[in-house]
Amino acid sequence: MPLTRSTQPDARAYLLLDVAGTACALPRDAAAEILPLPDLFRPPSAGGWLAGFLNLGGAPVPVVDLARLLGLRGGDDAGDHEPGPYAHIVLGPDGASALLVDRVTDLVAVPADAIRPVAAGESLNGCIAAEIVRGDALVHALDPARILTAGERMRVEALTRAAAARLAALPAP
Repeated sequence: MPLTRSTQPDARAYLLLDVAGTACALPRDAAAEILPLPDLFRPPSAGGWLAGFLNLGGAPVPVVDLARLLGLRGGDDAGDHEPGPYAHIVLGPDGASALLVDRVTDLVAVPADAIRPVAAGESLNGCIAAEIVRGDALVHALDPARILTAGERMRVEALTRAAAARLAALPAP
């Protein structure tokens, strides 16, 4: 997805996301690539919000279902929800992690005066860094470094090591 330069020098680029019907945003530099949803390997030990692993060149990349993690999918959708045909994976800048969203809807330049910081204590783990004013609506701007808690990151890293060991144990094609 190409990034066009803004005519406003103080503007910041954000990816707009649909996460279970909730408008969210990620800083553009938090995404290396936007991918259509491929088949994911989902080990039985994966949590409800770990959508599975993407095999990226022989390396397992954990894919976190952002809607489940943020508690935006509940009730009947909590168990067996299958991503829709427009679901996307947002690959992190280092290629070592990814987020599953219902859709990446746009890439926008947001002027500094439309970004309202949110105190770290106002959301779980401070994952909402700001609110972006878009017309009459507010969009939650997520802090990619705070989407997972330290404990959640450790669990995902352990599962990623186990997935890598499983891949390594397979015979070469």
